[in-house]
Amino acid sequence: MITSTGILARILFVSARGRIARPRFWLRAALLLLAIASPALLRAQFQQPTPEELKMTADPKAPGAAAVYLNVVEIANDPIHFQTFYARIKVLTEKGKELATVEIPYLRGNYNISAIKARTIHSDGTVIPLVGKPQDLLVYKTIPKQGDQEQVNRKVFNLPSVEVGSILEYIYQVDYDENHFSSPHWEIQQPYFVHKAHYLFTPAKQFIPGIQNETNAYMEDAHERPINSLVWWSNLPPGVTVKTDAGGHFSVDVTDVPPAPDEEWMPPIQSSLEKVFFYYKAANGHDDFWVTDAKLWSKDVDRFAEPSKAIKAAVAGLIAPGDSDLDKAKKLYKAVQALDNTDYSRKKSASELKQLKLKAARRAEDTWKQKSGSSEEIAMLYLAMLRAAGLKAYAFKVVDRDLGIFDITYLTLSQLDDTLVVLDTGGSEILLDPGEKMCPFQMVNWKHSSAGGLRQLADQRGLETSASQAYTENKTLRSGDVTYDAHGALTASFRFDMVGQEALYWRQAALRNDLDEVKKQFDLWLESIFPEGVVAHVDSFTALDDPDADLIALVKAQGSLGSATAKRLLLPAFFLETRGAPPFVHQEKRQQPVDMHYGETVTDQVTYHLPAGFTVEGAPRNTRISWPAQAILNISSTPAPGQITITRSLMRSFTFAKPQEYQNLRAFYQKIAASDQQQLVLSASSEAKGN
Repeated sequence: MITSTGILARILFVSARGRIARPRFWLRAALLLLAIASPALLRAQFQQPTPEELKMTADPKAPGAAAVYLNVVEIANDPIHFQTFYARIKVLTEKGKELATVEIPYLRGNYNISAIKARTIHSDGTVIPLVGKPQDLLVYKTIPKQGDQEQVNRKVFNLPSVEVGSILEYIYQVDYDENHFSSPHWEIQQPYFVHKAHYLFTPAKQFIPGIQNETNAYMEDAHERPINSLVWWSNLPPGVTVKTDAGGHFSVDVTDVPPAPDEEWMPPIQSSLEKVFFYYKAANGHDDFWVTDAKLWSKDVDRFAEPSKAIKAAVAGLIAPGDSDLDKAKKLYKAVQALDNTDYSRKKSASELKQLKLKAARRAEDTWKQKSGSSEEIAMLYLAMLRAAGLKAYAFKVVDRDLGIFDITYLTLSQLDDTLVVLDTGGSEILLDPGEKMCPFQMVNWKHSSAGGLRQLADQRGLETSASQAYTENKTLRSGDVTYDAHGALTASFRFDMVGQEALYWRQAALRNDLDEVKKQFDLWLESIFPEGVVAHVDSFTALDDPDADLIALVKAQGSLGSATAKRLLLPAFFLETRGAPPFVHQEKRQQPVDMHYGETVTDQVTYHLPAGFTVEGAPRNTRISWPAQAILNISSTPAPGQITITRSLMRSFTFAKPQEYQNLRAFYQKIAASDQQQLVLSASSEAKGN
């Protein structure tokens, strides 16, 4: 059946990892008899540009835009298994020329890109066609597979001879085999303004009304349940709706669509885009889905994480009879963290597994035997080991907050990305993140905190949100000694002490790169915070491979800073706040929520060693700037003979802020920006001036 508008599903589509959120289904037994319309008749056609379009150098509907979409057409037809994409684009600036590169995501093995036609039209009307066969035009980009996702690749083609003022026009078709259905996901909002767009969808034959469309074929999901619902959700501009006709087709027509929002510290963009999303489900509504699918998920978890004989034997060799529950959990956590996490290295191929006489992990004991697995498999192994140790533990599958936001009305578990483990110790629950390599015991990656999802309980399942992180769990202390001469030339040494998310970030970077590359990346980050005119390099790391210790980076720097007069040396008071500006200062209004990922405390404690004969004439006063219950900035100056130490500590407890809270948030950061402009003024004695 097709759902009524009363149970439309709200979708937050996740694409940061290259996922195509289109469910895959299989046909059973019967011949699918189709009344096929020719794809050529459904395909959008090239259009003759108007004189106004050719002459256009700017767009009054999109002031300052680098490009605009003149037309967009997407047609999806599941009965004949194809989708067609058409776009016509006006390039207005050099940046807009980036749209000449067209990337097409596809699932490897199931999809074929064909019928590519493209041309570039210069402003004088000259037409330069794209010449060649699809297999010659397309360049392949492989995207590494992560976790249990299907392999998604991209095919890329480039339009020829693109200039500022050109019109770009292209059409391509995606065909998929008859055993798959691919309900469309229409992203109405693009990075650039859209003048006009048309979308059309013909669903699988069993969802088209009329006796002539009756069929013995049916779809089923991964649990072999018949698909009985076509669900759709729309987040559209006012006055625009999804229209249906007597033939069972769905269409959307829009004009003057603003570009996708682009604001500082936004939640994942897919959570706010205007879009329409269709999907097939084996469920009759919201309540039915979360009851039945949650049960199936929980059974799958218990099956994989069964504390088998092999798991019990492994656990017995890792813990001691006298260990407390917490000690057992820590020992087992350390054991699974030591395994090869293939999300940070490389997953073994089928041939490698065969050569090693191993098999793809179907149970937790397979992961333990192989001493390697994905983040998901390692998390489930840890769950099995806790249970084998006699501890109460449950799976908690959550959305990755870096990719999207959990939505209860999106009727699919595919929106949930990663598995956490909840340990119940005497009625007190501890949230653990064993699948995150280098994540300390009792800490979770920020993307898994304040994250919605589905968890097991003692005898049932429930929808919950994981706990938020206290700002005290994430600390960075940047302490330094800076020595100046009378002209502002300096040498400096800094020590960065990192605890929490910042340390986890660099440790995981070290898993994916060698030490030299990590140092290069760290130096690039230093470049963004050290003053212009000062060159900084990381000298060494301490505890880069020990998640239970503070991560320490030692940094050396030299250069020139400030300005010298006959009597004074004028220097920025806050050495590490001269390059970048606090966020939100220049943005007057806010449409999207603020998501700063996690709360933290960042403290800069810098000791300035004065040139001989100089004294401190002016320095920041001890100051406290507060956004009550949200954030505090403390500043203090401590003078001593020949030196002064200035401490700046920003403690931010909030992670999220609603648009209506933005003006208070902005006012706080404006005060910080004004405070950061303070100077350290050194005055020279007559002897020093004589030198």
